[in-house]
Amino acid sequence: MASVTHLFLDIGGVLLTNGWDRAMRQEAARTFGLDYEEMNERHHLTFATYEEGKATLDEYLDRTVFYEERPFTREEFRAFMFARSQPLPGMLDYVAGLKRRHNLKCAAVSNEGRDLTVFKVRTFELYKVVDFFVCSCFVHFRKPDEDIWRIALDIALADPDRVVYIDDRPLFVEVAEGLGLKGIVHTGLAPTKAALGRLGLE
Repeated sequence: MASVTHLFLDIGGVLLTNGWDRAMRQEAARTFGLDYEEMNERHHLTFATYEEGKATLDEYLDRTVFYEERPFTREEFRAFMFARSQPLPGMLDYVAGLKRRHNLKCAAVSNEGRDLTVFKVRTFELYKVVDFFVCSCFVHFRKPDEDIWRIALDIALADPDRVVYIDDRPLFVEVAEGLGLKGIVHTGLAPTKAALGRLGLE
């Protein structure tokens, strides 16, 4: 088995809590008194454009929330969205230690809009763990488009069979494995540690 030289990691669901997912949209609808079904339909029609970096967060909010008068401000809603991002217990420290012990290069391969990505990177100092960021808002491809992993491989100059890809979504792991990467479906720190141990990363 070829030794592992690189870790490719999702951000939301692996290093931090998930981004603007269904549960968080439902919470926003309850908090701000919105019609969840209507907001969610509008979300699905426009979110890909935002995640691919082709619309700003304000443009996304114009289309999903502020297309009519609201009794709350855009700033209040944005603050609510940003506050949902929190570190997952132990993951940042664990990845930092693993990277140091095994001299690994780490890349984030993530679907996320620019505003939330930049907020997460700066707030949680992800650049201390991640060497480079291949995020949908920067490269204009979204998982499961294979090109987002190919871009990461090209930037890293990495052999696929020496890369481990970790994501909380099984479909994305399956696509990465189809390109030759070693895949781990992240369900928690302990199972991911065990899976990496089996790949020689104690």
